[in-house]
Amino acid sequence: MAGVDRRIMSGRPEILFPLFAALTALDGVGPKTALNMAGLGVEKPRDLLFLLPFSGIDRTLKDSVQGADLPNTLTVEVEVGQHRPPRNKGGAYRIDVIDAQIAFQLVYFHARGDYLSKLLPTGQRRVVSGRVELFDGLAQMVHPDHVVQLSDADQVPSFEPVYPLTAGVTQKPLSKSIASALKRMPELDEWIDPTQKLQKNWPDWHTAVQAVHAPNSMMDLAPTAPARERLAYDEFMAHQLTLALARANRRRAQGMESHGTGLFRNRVLKALPYKPTGAQLRSIDEITADMASPHRMNRLLQGDVGSGKTLVAFMALLTAVEAGGQGVMMAPTEILARQHLEGLQPLAEEAGVVLELLTGRDKGRERVAKLSALQDGKIQILVGTHAVFQQDVKFSDLRLAIVDEQHRFGVRQRLELGKKGENADVLVMTATPIPRSLALAQYGDMDVSVLDEKPAGRQPIKTALISDERVHEVVKHLRKAIAEGRQAYWVCPLVGESEVSDLIAAEERFKTLRALLGEDVVRLVHGQMPNAEKDAGMADFVAGRAQVLVATTVIEVGVNIPNATIMVIERAESFGLAQLHQLRGRVGRGSAASTCLLMYKAPLSENGQKRLTVLRETEDGFVISETDLQMRGAGDLIGTAQSGLPRFRVADMETQTALMDVAQSDARKLLHDDPDLTSARGTAARVLLWLMEQDQAIRLISVG
Repeated sequence: MAGVDRRIMSGRPEILFPLFAALTALDGVGPKTALNMAGLGVEKPRDLLFLLPFSGIDRTLKDSVQGADLPNTLTVEVEVGQHRPPRNKGGAYRIDVIDAQIAFQLVYFHARGDYLSKLLPTGQRRVVSGRVELFDGLAQMVHPDHVVQLSDADQVPSFEPVYPLTAGVTQKPLSKSIASALKRMPELDEWIDPTQKLQKNWPDWHTAVQAVHAPNSMMDLAPTAPARERLAYDEFMAHQLTLALARANRRRAQGMESHGTGLFRNRVLKALPYKPTGAQLRSIDEITADMASPHRMNRLLQGDVGSGKTLVAFMALLTAVEAGGQGVMMAPTEILARQHLEGLQPLAEEAGVVLELLTGRDKGRERVAKLSALQDGKIQILVGTHAVFQQDVKFSDLRLAIVDEQHRFGVRQRLELGKKGENADVLVMTATPIPRSLALAQYGDMDVSVLDEKPAGRQPIKTALISDERVHEVVKHLRKAIAEGRQAYWVCPLVGESEVSDLIAAEERFKTLRALLGEDVVRLVHGQMPNAEKDAGMADFVAGRAQVLVATTVIEVGVNIPNATIMVIERAESFGLAQLHQLRGRVGRGSAASTCLLMYKAPLSENGQKRLTVLRETEDGFVISETDLQMRGAGDLIGTAQSGLPRFRVADMETQTALMDVAQSDARKLLHDDPDLTSARGTAARVLLWLMEQDQAIRLISVG
């Protein structure tokens, strides 16, 4: 593979040089226009090829403007009548014309009479095309877009593409520069599998680019039009090929084979009071097979709230221990790390393995003792926060690293983790269901296991919308539940960007509820509290010494209290869909029926109404994440700055997921059949990577 990287790096193929030249080399593009075109993301001729029209104007020749729905763009043949220059400076210059059925006027402002007399001589016939409107009952075409002699009528396109514009760039010069860029387009060898191309009825690349700039009707502008679909596939293919190269490189990185005996895992499975779901068993098998292979595992385990990721992760950790090594599981917060410890401790005892917790709070002798035991291999499984990244934390034989909630861990930290165990397998867990398209675009280099079943016995959660004017009814409902021995969360709103204002909201609600329900009943937890206070509040709630926990979103991930059956989310409309779904998942963990009350401030915006309604109607995290993606767009969903998402010019990640799926399997198959990309199709695929400016990614691959 190193060979192919060097060859790909060696430089852009000569055939593409004309597309990567200066914009000013194109007809009608001077330095100023070139500068303005940057507003369209256009910096070189290649970019113009992928700047596609978003609409079109029908300019088919009609008999007459009579009977047309006005205002409308029309093309007609006319006989030119009298010219009527303006009576005063700056007035309208009018020219009477007559088509096959009716007389109307052409109107110009700030026009030169001598120019118009030459363009439209009285008594002659011309083809005119432009927007026709009624003014005082008379049809007028103001500033026609096209005026040509009958012999040149074919110069008026029957369907004219409309391009996106920016300051200083208008349609005509832009169309001219695109036509100039099209002339520089080379014929490229085919990188698409011939069967795939035939089946889809896709044109060659060269033909496809010409076709998208010469649409014949609105149908040609649809994403499903063969030429457009082909170019979208090309973008997906280049991106997925880059991810597949990264994956192939990583798989070539020497891993270590961890063959589990099944001894510890079988003990745990026998002790479980329930049977794992099919999805859990399938994921365990996939991970076990990865760990036993000589390649380094790089797998994403995604599962909805309550789908049982922890058990799957623990089985993987036990495989590492059975193979004579160690495992580490990292959580983004101390609350979550302690939660994992409490959840895993009974399982570790069943298995007979040593499990320990390491956080930033471990100090002095206790810390030294833990680190020594870890280095000697006496601690077999370590649970921790990012404290495990510190220099003095050394393992005896780290086989598996599990990272919980990937987006909270940066790439740099994942690399640090890699150094702790040079060849350790990596499993990333996320409780946020990722829409299929985002998973393909962002995690296409990873293997993915999905937990899409809920364990048996889980009760559905009843979700209701309630206006905050009815808060007294909510408190009454709480009082009744507390009397029955139940517990409740009360999550306070995101007031704004400021954590301080969120805090005020939480503290105010805490005081009110304490006054209404009793001081012993309510506890407060938020991110600004000293750790000891926060832990004490959580501990009281976990132990049942407190019945209501008022919190900010600090409890969003991972907290597990089976007796908590009510979740109140105040100002629910200010939260994102995925976050609301995560919060709701804190209840419904025991056998009792649970309720989630979404309190909102009226009136709700249309978007707010849609979000809360979707949540009320489904508990499927994947459906919810897809809706969130449609409503907010990919960048917003995971934060544009750190999204790392590709910016496609033709392809649409959100509506063409199936096409990206095909591109992913094609890219992986191509690399499997031709790992060095030296076949005719492989060489063409390299040209595609350069054309789609994936050269930087390829350089990164060769380094990383």
